[in-house]
Amino acid sequence: MSTLIIYSPAGAVAQARPLRLAAKRLQALGFEVQLDSDVLARQQRFGGDDATRLEALHRVARAQPHVALASRGGYGLTRLLDQIDWKLLAHAAEHGTRWVGLSDLTALQLGLLAHTGAMSWSGPLAVADFGVSQADGGVDEVTRDCFLEAMDGSLEAVGFRETVSRRGEARFDGLEARGTLWGGNLTMLCSLLGTRHFPRIKGGILFLEDVAEHPYRIERQLLQLQQAGVLDAQKAVLLGEFSAWKKSPLDKGYGLADAFAAVQSRTSTPLLSGLPYGHVRTKVTLPIGPKVDLLVQGRDVMVAWGHDIQPQPKGHNSHSCEVCAAR
Repeated sequence: MSTLIIYSPAGAVAQARPLRLAAKRLQALGFEVQLDSDVLARQQRFGGDDATRLEALHRVARAQPHVALASRGGYGLTRLLDQIDWKLLAHAAEHGTRWVGLSDLTALQLGLLAHTGAMSWSGPLAVADFGVSQADGGVDEVTRDCFLEAMDGSLEAVGFRETVSRRGEARFDGLEARGTLWGGNLTMLCSLLGTRHFPRIKGGILFLEDVAEHPYRIERQLLQLQQAGVLDAQKAVLLGEFSAWKKSPLDKGYGLADAFAAVQSRTSTPLLSGLPYGHVRTKVTLPIGPKVDLLVQGRDVMVAWGHDIQPQPKGHNSHSCEVCAAR
């Protein structure tokens, strides 16, 4: 049975019940679940003070579970970046630990990649995804299955339908590219620019998402990446979900499609929208750090990493997680 530790390196868990429900569900899925001793710690909005959260992170790394799953995101990891023992975390990854999460966890994952080259996984959070009550919809099946396949090593690709074009044309039909897959939350990624925790990836496949950010702020941050040379250095950018934003009377029709079009007009790097990933119920789990192959046929996009992550056991069956968004 694979061990899975739930810990709180960023924001505090507001209520214990969803956390316990998440642990119960993950146990039913075949994991030996452990709750870190400080998983419910709290100081203000944080999952304990900085020293408590840093020690929890290092404690999980020393335990080397098969899966290190963050309870939730929020904010807090930026405070810890200069103090993290990156070699310790990388050592755990080398011995099979899969660091999983998204949102604020982007800071940890990109820092790990920048300092050590070690791989991690951008995917679900314990409370937000596995702790949802049945009355509120329960666990999304695609999210669950992609996560399980990623954790057992059988997930080798994700596929989706490109959606950014208003007219529905296949803008990048025939595109093929190979590069390092990396990314995460757009705001967190921009916050690392200019620091030693930002990965210097050239010729990569960058994926991005965000939540509660108006399209003009998304555009501004994407332009920041473009003006810093980050977008132009990539072979492609995969745009996930930019959810939970509110329209303004000032918009006059301006929206996400306009923001993406403004950025695309300033870079030759293809921007492919429609990746089912982000602060939404249905999300794929993506590796951060391996070499991947990107293939576009019409509006269908496939990202595959095959056996580049680690050797697979004899009789291994590969899987791909495909979600076609109809919009």
